[in-house]
Amino acid sequence: MTVRSRPPSLIVNEIFHSLQGEASRIGLPTVFVRLTGCPLRCTWCDTEHAFSGGHRMSIATIVEKVAEHGARQVCVTGGEPLAQKNCLPLLTALCDAGYDVSLETSGALDIAEVDSRVARIVDLKAPGSGECARNHWQNIDLLTPRDELKFVLADRNDYEWAVTTIREHQLDKRCPILFSPVQDALAPQELAVWILADRLPVRFQLQLHKLLWGNMRGK
Repeated sequence: MTVRSRPPSLIVNEIFHSLQGEASRIGLPTVFVRLTGCPLRCTWCDTEHAFSGGHRMSIATIVEKVAEHGARQVCVTGGEPLAQKNCLPLLTALCDAGYDVSLETSGALDIAEVDSRVARIVDLKAPGSGECARNHWQNIDLLTPRDELKFVLADRNDYEWAVTTIREHQLDKRCPILFSPVQDALAPQELAVWILADRLPVRFQLQLHKLLWGNMRGK
């Protein structure tokens, strides 16, 4: 008797069409594929709804649902998308379908096997996140100019840690660097002043989707 193997699938929290709110693709119409689950519990997390729930979908079904929105940009996010092993073939399937694909990942898991066509947006956790010890530092050596490194900062201590990390690892020579203030914790104007005073080679950013729609899900 032949046992048929099930097609690869993932637990998907939501798929929605919005404007990209962060990084170099900010403002571009994008389809977001949010996968369920995350091994981290950052103090400032704004996607706790992605820790659980969702529906299991085959990779083929996910690609079909993405196509319904008619956008060229696709962002696979979470939670932590790489926590599901079939995230890797999903990324490849989306690239094969002709999309410009980005991956938003916590930086706690290995990015080595991610399809080289994918732009990896790696979130290096500062001390204020409570998850700094989870950073997978080997990822730094894998970064290319196509990738981006994000620091989410809650206070001056986080900022100084980020500056030291950039200088010690010469991160600005590897890929673009993003600095974001934690909402309601660090005033955006204050972070902007620090960046200018220290002449840092980083991009300051606010989350565009929050400016437009607040913390509304599916936006």
